[in-house]
Amino acid sequence: MTVRPVICGTCGNQVLCEKFSPAHTQVQWTGDAADNCPRIAARVAAGEASARVRSCDALRASIARAVEDGTLVVADKDGNPVPDATARPVVADA
Repeated sequence: MTVRPVICGTCGNQVLCEKFSPAHTQVQWTGDAADNCPRIAARVAAGEASARVRSCDALRASIARAVEDGTLVVADKDGNPVPDATARPVVADA
């Protein structure tokens, strides 16, 4: 397993991430997203259900930076690094 903590560069919230390919990111919130992320909290306050808010641009950018700097490794299901996966990381729904 290659689960790693990633800290949002905007709000400082920490999530646990795992990257299986440049396009596949698994994010595990360490607490309630609406309580920990001001961007998600704003959408919830506007009436959107927190479970329906699929991403936060600031967190997505932080995950991409973690891949680029090697903090978060893109790995296959056995934990082996995926060659050239850091060249252009894609983070769709963080």
